[in-house]
Amino acid sequence: MTSTPAPAGHDAAGTRTLSVLVYSDDVNTRESVKLAVGRRPAADLPRVAWTEIATKPALLEAVDAGGIDVLVLDGEAAPAGGLGMCKQLKDEIYDCPPILVLTGRPQDAWLATWSRADAAVPHPLDPVAVAETVAELARRRLG
Repeated sequence: MTSTPAPAGHDAAGTRTLSVLVYSDDVNTRESVKLAVGRRPAADLPRVAWTEIATKPALLEAVDAGGIDVLVLDGEAAPAGGLGMCKQLKDEIYDCPPILVLTGRPQDAWLATWSRADAAVPHPLDPVAVAETVAELARRRLG
């Protein structure tokens, strides 16, 4: 007997999930974002299905494949920072998912504006701010 994979955006039981991609070359930053958001960023939203990405090629491939509801990009990632990647994705991907960029400091908010990010949260990450921002972006995307 073979099993049919769940459609994109759904878990094995067929329940809608919130697809969140987190991009950072730093495993600790990715883990901090996942811990902040948890299994679900808000009670009115579905459970999160995480995609962790550490490289620019993998990020471009994942976003190009579609099915992502929210992107969280680390502005401090190296060698391709999340701010530059945000600008590239917004310029190149039709109907790009909403993007939260993690900036190096609060004074870098102008860079988030330049990159066309939908929202920004500075390092050190405030878990409440990250979860609330992901929830807000998810609600925009899901309608």
